[in-house]
Amino acid sequence: MTAKDSKTCKGNRTRHRRRKNAHPSTGLRRVFNPELVLQFARLMAALPVSNSNMQLFQEEYYFLLRSTLTATVFFALLLSLSMPQVSAAYVYDAAGQGQTTKTTGDTKQTPKAEKADPNQKIVTAEQVAESAIFVYGPRQLLEQIRRNGMERGRVCKPTCDVPGKTEEATYERRFVRGENSEKDKVRLDQKMPTIEYSLIYGDGRLSGIINGAVFTPREDTANTFLSQHRHGLDTLLRYKENGSTLSLVGREKQKGLDLYVLNLVDKDKTATRYYISAKTLHILWLEYEEPGGSAGPVKYVRRFFDYRRAQGTLVPYKTVLLEDGKQLQETKILTVTYGIKLDDSLFKAPEA
Repeated sequence: MTAKDSKTCKGNRTRHRRRKNAHPSTGLRRVFNPELVLQFARLMAALPVSNSNMQLFQEEYYFLLRSTLTATVFFALLLSLSMPQVSAAYVYDAAGQGQTTKTTGDTKQTPKAEKADPNQKIVTAEQVAESAIFVYGPRQLLEQIRRNGMERGRVCKPTCDVPGKTEEATYERRFVRGENSEKDKVRLDQKMPTIEYSLIYGDGRLSGIINGAVFTPREDTANTFLSQHRHGLDTLLRYKENGSTLSLVGREKQKGLDLYVLNLVDKDKTATRYYISAKTLHILWLEYEEPGGSAGPVKYVRRFFDYRRAQGTLVPYKTVLLEDGKQLQETKILTVTYGIKLDDSLFKAPEA
């Protein structure tokens, strides 16, 4: 080894002993020099406080706060997902006699959904009727809103779709409801190209007025008016007030429609059969029969279309009447207003 190498080796050993014996805080002081920190603090204290500096500080503070909150929320979400979940299943019987059951995630077995038997009778006629009334009103709203009103429209025979080839008339119908249908007051004013007349119903009797004079309506005219009053939507919607009896014929499908079929018999033993959509609970059509002489009873079908809301109640704006399968007339409502004041003189026929 040369003298030069020996000197170099001694220098390395000396520096190693210095590092070994050095205080642990020596390196820290080199990075965080107290004097430099003190100078930085004095410098920051000497700087003027401006709105821009404070705004920058607040923005940095809010950024840190949002970052911290985001991390906290994310951690809480992970914690909630790692816990066992709880689910509830409720089973409701349409007949109102079902029980409520609850299933939690603690149980390993999952209950299987029971398949409903389509032939099982789970509803009654009253339940179907009351459900339909709720959709049309409900009952309290029907009693309040439809206490009285006025309806304007047109009647076409046999249809309004073929202009120039039909007999057409405009009408105005005003009514005041009583405790039941027998105590209702109805006035129907009809205007045709060649004649105008009015039909007034009250106290269970029907009379007519033409050119200010009282007349007895023809049998077909009277039957059409009374049939509409006895075999209509309100006959079902007011079955309780009228003391009518309901029976459930069943549930059936016709032309892809799922239907409830109800029979209604009033106090006069007049029967009407209603076909109600199981999906919407709208009355789609009704059927009834009238005496037809030697040829036997005549079957009528009244169909309802174009349902709309009028002052919160459901109204079909189009009605079609069929006689033994052939369309007899079509009625279209133009305007309907409920809750208007009507003078009693409108429902009194002048003295003959």
